[in-house]
Order: sequence, then C-alpha cells, then structure tokens
Amino acid sequence: MDNVSKKKRSRIMAANKPKDTKPEKAVRSILYALGYRFRKNVKGLPGTPDIVVLGCDTVVFVHGCFWHAHGCGRSSTPKSNVAFWRKKMADNKKRDARNADELAAAGWKVLVIWECQLSSPAKIRKFFIKELKRKEKRERICHEGKREEKKKPHRRKSSKRRGAEGR
Repeated sequence: MDNVSKKKRSRIMAANKPKDTKPEKAVRSILYALGYRFRKNVKGLPGTPDIVVLGCDTVVFVHGCFWHAHGCGRSSTPKSNVAFWRKKMADNKKRDARNADELAAAGWKVLVIWECQLSSPAKIRKFFIKELKRKEKRERICHEGKREEKKKPHRRKSSKRRGAEGR
C-alpha cells in the first residue's frame, strides 16, 4: 500500500523530468570537458537518445536505475501496484533493447550510462576515452564524384588599413 495520497503521488511522479536531468547534465559535462561536441535529445533517431556525439557516430543513453530496472540498489520495485510496475519496467527494458537494435542497424554505436555509475566520474571519463573514437577525416565528395573545393572564408578588412578618410 502506498503511504502517500493519490494526489501527492501524482505530483511526485509529474516532477520527474524526461530530459535535462542531473545525471544527463553530469554526463554532458564530462563529454564537453573531454572536447566532444554533441546534440541533446535528437528526436529523429529511435528512442530519442539523450546525447548524440558528433563525429563519432555514437549515441549515449543516460538511464535512471529505477525507471529502466537496472538491478542495482537504486532499482527496487514499488510495494504498491506491483503488477503495474513489473509490467512497466519490463516494457521499458524491451523498448530500450528495440531502440538500441534499430540504432545499431542504422550504423550508430550505442552507449548506456547508468545513474549509479555517476558516483565515479573518473570511471565515466575513462570509459568515454576508451569507447569514443573520432571518425577519420574524409574528403568531401560532391554529387558528381569530384573533390569539393574548400571555399576560403571572407575576411573583413581591418579598420586600421582604411585610415581616417574611409570611416
């Protein structure tokens, strides 16, 4: 039996944010410090990955231990409405596996960071150093198959060169 009212439980559950959680922010901070650039919550990919690392063909899911039934000490099944929660957790795990399979089939490397792993940021940092490899630089090929020429960036003339009359 639940020890809080339905109304209070509803407020508690509504407060759980689907994105920009503390664990996600911690992972993004580590990636940024390592020099990787990324996009957040890319909706065009299966499962809307929490982080898509640019230049590595890698997606990162930051899973909460409770919601994704990790099996660690943080992932206990609630004592009320047990059948609902067991089904919910099983469905979440199936959905996670399906999304990972679809992403892998599309050529993405899928990494999962669990909330409980964030107690050791140094280990997460080492994990990313080991797992994330930047793609080799490739020549740009235009539609005709010829090498595309790089355009020089437009340079603005310095005001020092113009002198007082040119202003």
